Amino acid sequence: MSKPNTQPACPNFSSGPCAKRPGWTLEALAAALVGRSHRAADGKARLNQVIDRSRDILGIPEDYRLGIVPASDTGAVEMALWSLLGARAVDVLAWENFGKTWADDAAKQLRLEEVRIIEAPAGELPDLTAVDPAHDLVFLWNGTTTGVRVADAEWISVDREGLTICDATSAVFCMDVAWDKLDVVTWSWQKALGGEAAHGMLALSPRAVERLETYAPPRPLPKIFRLTKDGKLAEGIFRGETINTPSMLCVEDAIDSLKWAESIGGLPALIARSEANLAAVAAWVERTEWIEFLAKEPATRSCTSICLAITEASGLGAEARDAAPKQIADLLAAEGVAYDVKGHRAAPPGLRLWGGPTVEPADTEALLPWLEWAFEEVSRAAAA
Repeated sequence: MSKPNTQPACPNFSSGPCAKRPGWTLEALAAALVGRSHRAADGKARLNQVIDRSRDILGIPEDYRLGIVPASDTGAVEMALWSLLGARAVDVLAWENFGKTWADDAAKQLRLEEVRIIEAPAGELPDLTAVDPAHDLVFLWNGTTTGVRVADAEWISVDREGLTICDATSAVFCMDVAWDKLDVVTWSWQKALGGEAAHGMLALSPRAVERLETYAPPRPLPKIFRLTKDGKLAEGIFRGETINTPSMLCVEDAIDSLKWAESIGGLPALIARSEANLAAVAAWVERTEWIEFLAKEPATRSCTSICLAITEASGLGAEARDAAPKQIADLLAAEGVAYDVKGHRAAPPGLRLWGGPTVEPADTEALLPWLEWAFEEVSRAAAA
């Protein structure tokens, strides 16, 4: 097979940091308040723009608090776990790397007395019916490293007694997240909308706020984790008064991406673009015998972190199949066609294509013939 004639206009398919919005240039940051205090009126106004625009696009309920916190999505999740867990028994769903990280936090770092880790192998979801509504729940809406997402939130009880803490960093802005079933939701700027790194977002339901104000965790909390002061919610965090100093360049970039999202039609348009990327890959997988989705069930296949595995029908031996994803990724990068498409290091060997809304569906379509070409090159070399 000869090299395809058409290349993706943007070769960035990384699952984090993700592709910038179409047409982005450094000029988008020209109005950034560099050299200014983030605590001045202008700085706070910029930070509140991120909060307000995010709330409006995502349809976050008015009585939920939304704030900007340190250390990306990881920092936001850690703040929630360290500040909220321990009041009840905890269920943690772990079907990929980050879920297992949060399970480790609960069991080994926080050393909570009552922790149930409900696991599943890569490519599958755990038994969602095993979740106890009397327990707190920690889970991911979308598994970034295996490409397995929950299809909906019907399995979460309306009458739950515990809190639901959801790491949604590769789901918000790309999937229909059920806010009424979630008490804590976290994400970062560098995922769905391709923002710059190091800042996280934290949304709290009234039930989560009540827990914060009535439960004092039996552990010291670093300053960057503290969400209360004198037993009351630190409301300033949710009014643009960040705990530590944010990058105003990153803030300006986040505003730019949110304005772009608004300009194309908001959340419905963002979801449609992500689903179009998944549909393009799904059609190709259907007609290609050497590749398959890592996610076993179609309803659980992620439209953002699209994870693929090379099949036995490829004709490659087990060792060659394990080596092929890196070889394919290296070939595509050398051609300037696609960067960072090798699967996550903690996942089974495979390919991972970011399909979030900042990726043009036409670029995903253009990439597929190149995957065919790279696979043939790798297969030829393996047979030599």
